[in-house]
Order: sequence, then structure tokens, then C-alpha cells
Amino acid sequence: MAPSSTPILHVDMDAFYASIEVRDDPSLAGRPVVVGGPAAGRGVVAAASYPARRFGVRSAMPTAEAQRLCPELVVVPPHFEKYTAESRRIMQIFRSYTPLVEPLSLDEAFLDVSGCELSSGDPIEIGRAIKRDIARETGLVASVGIAGSKFIAKLASDMDKPDGFRVIAPEDVQTILAPLSVSAIFGVGPRTAKRLEAMGVRTVAELAKLPREEVQKRFGVSGAWIHDLAHGIDTRRVTPRREEKSYSLERTFPKDIHSREELRLRLLEFCEELAFRLRDAGLRGRTVTIKARYPSFKTITRTHTLSFSTNVGARFYAAARELLDRIPQGPLRLLGLQISNLDDVRTPQQGMLFGAVAADTEAGATPQQAALFPDRLERVSPGLDRLRRKYGRGVVLPASLLGRDAAAGRDGTTGSLGDAQRAVRAESSEDAPTGAEQDALDEPPAE
Repeated sequence: MAPSSTPILHVDMDAFYASIEVRDDPSLAGRPVVVGGPAAGRGVVAAASYPARRFGVRSAMPTAEAQRLCPELVVVPPHFEKYTAESRRIMQIFRSYTPLVEPLSLDEAFLDVSGCELSSGDPIEIGRAIKRDIARETGLVASVGIAGSKFIAKLASDMDKPDGFRVIAPEDVQTILAPLSVSAIFGVGPRTAKRLEAMGVRTVAELAKLPREEVQKRFGVSGAWIHDLAHGIDTRRVTPRREEKSYSLERTFPKDIHSREELRLRLLEFCEELAFRLRDAGLRGRTVTIKARYPSFKTITRTHTLSFSTNVGARFYAAARELLDRIPQGPLRLLGLQISNLDDVRTPQQGMLFGAVAADTEAGATPQQAALFPDRLERVSPGLDRLRRKYGRGVVLPASLLGRDAAAGRDGTTGSLGDAQRAVRAESSEDAPTGAEQDALDEPPAE
């Protein structure tokens, strides 16, 4: 590494979900394995082992299509709590080398190892040590990329997978970038790639040759961003806690659901799960959005903003239930919930003249319902959450959800990312989702 470059590592676990399942069931070793929902239930691949990828199987692919490509495919239902526990162990390894760790999802993170030479060695030594620690403590394999910026470090970690280790020195950046497709640039999705192709731009080198002003004029602020990346310019720092914009969860049903009462129960599951995730992250949310998709793939969203932020599932549900009533009648193949407009629980809130009852009545609950339980739930939630963490999510549930599958995908049909994040997705305000953050159990968009 050049002395002037910032030593940034990007560590990415190889086929994370699938690798955990193979580790825990040695009979799966060497076989094509995917983690995802069943083909009969509109399931989608969340992660594919490398033997499965050789058949063309990839994440976000419908399980039925994956089985057509690979008839010997082994489909394993997801175990998100197990993946989350392994993620915590891995992040702990990262933080034993540097406090500057920026998780992108359960299975990848950026690390800034500036100033760690005396305690842990140079970036290359740290990268190799992290790979060894992960293998020893978890039995899993990681790929490591090292460079002077986040974009190039992530690019490096993808180059030699699985079990990769690549260092890209500053003087090699342009040589490596030039022949790549523009889609390799962080932030260039399919639509942007098509627009660039219409301009005669297919490679990073061709994009870099264009005047920056022309690209910015055509694509706005994102044009300046992708032009800078085409030159290897990325000034983003590793930030240990990124500001999260929203948490969301959605589910594609094995069969279209006609019953409004059943849809309300699904929403209640989502509200309880997202409320738990927000409390776990020390956050509250104010804006509730539901997403409904019909068998025709027509998709509708409805949004309501509460009078004040909360992380109590009952309050979210009061709003979500009212929003569902505003969705036109008809069977649904997908239902989703998003909580946004987040703030830290330590942020002071403006008090209300008549307390919480007014807000909950506004959200759709009767005054009697609003007065009955939310304030009590706020007081008892910390104790209930401790029980959930110790004994599992299903140990404490609203009575109407007893005996049902949890929202977090125990039947393998839940999805929505990422961060947090595959069953429940945490969206960041800084970065657009990367390829690794797109692993999901929900079906891909109809478009």
C-alpha cells in the first residue's frame, strides 16, 4: 500500500447463509445448496453455494427456476436467528482489530485500519489475520479486499471469490477499472447502464473519457458520483454507525390471500417484528407505509405519519390497519410494511397535552384501545425483549398470533432486505444497496 493511501478493508463472507447450513450439516458438503423458500410457495433463493452457482443459480432467483437449472438442488429453509448470531461473532472479530467498522449487512463490512500498525500489523497482515480468525472461530470462509477507498476495496474482495484475498494499490486502480463493464460501478443499476449504453458507453474506461460536466448534466448528482468512481475517486469514510432511514419487511404468500382478517394478522406480525428490531437498534419510527401487490403484479403503497415517534408494535399496527382499509379489495400475493422517519430513542420528544391516547386514536385505534395497552407496553417492552433474546421471538406474542409462523421467515417465504437485515431490512441513508445486500427471499420485482 502506498504510504499516503487510507488502508480500507472490505470483508465479505462467501455464500454466508448457505455456508452456515453446509457447516452445520456436513452431508451437504460439495452439493448444490440454496437457502430460500420452497418452489411450491413462490419461494426465492436468498443465498446459493458455489456448487449451485456453477449451474447458473443465483440469489433473488425464483426457487422453481433454480431447480430447473439444477435438478439435484438442495433447498434449505432459512434460519435468520442463526445467521444473525454468526454475524455478531464476525463483527466482534473485526472490532478486535479496529473500532472503525462499518457493517453493510449481516455478512460484509468495511474496516479502516489506519493507525493499527503497532498493535496489529499493516493492512495486509490484518486482512490475513481476520481471515484466519473467522475460519478458526466460525468455520466459515471470508474474502478480503484491500485498497485506498471503499469502492475499490469492495471491488477487490469480489475478484477472487471464494476464499479471495486481493490488494489493489493506487497505481493499479485505473488498469483494473478500465476494462470493466459500467455496471461494476457502485450506483450504476440496469436502467443507468442502458442509458449509458445508448450514449455508446459500455466500459468504465469509456465513461471516464467523457467530460464530467456532460455526465452530470445527463444524470444529475449521481452523474458526478459515477464519473468520479470511474476515475477511482471515492472520498467516503468508514463510518461505524450509519444513519438508518427505514426498516422494512415484506412477504410473498404461497397462495394469494383473499381474507382481510388474515392480512391484518400478517400486518400485526410485521409490526411486532419491526418494533422489536427498532428497540434492539435503539431507534423509534414515525412514518408507517404498507405495500400491497395484486396477482397482476400491480403494486400499491399507502403511508401515514404518526404524531410522534414510537417503537411499540401496537401503535404501528393501529396505523397499518387503517392503511390496509384504504387498499382496494382483492386478493394479494404480497404484503409489506416499512417504518421510516427514524430517530434515536435518546432524542427528546415533544409531549402531548392528552398523552399517547390522541396519537393512537389518530392512527386508527379507538380511545379505549389506545388507552388500554400502548403505554403499558412501553414500560414492559424491555423485559419482554430480554425474554425474546434469550428464548426466541415466539416466546412472547400477541394472543392472536399464537400458533402462527413468525413474520421473520420460519417457513422460508419472507423477504426484504439486507441489513439487518435480510428478513428485516435496514436501509441506510448513505449507500445504495450493493449486490450482496440484494439477497432476499421475496420474489424479484415484476419489472
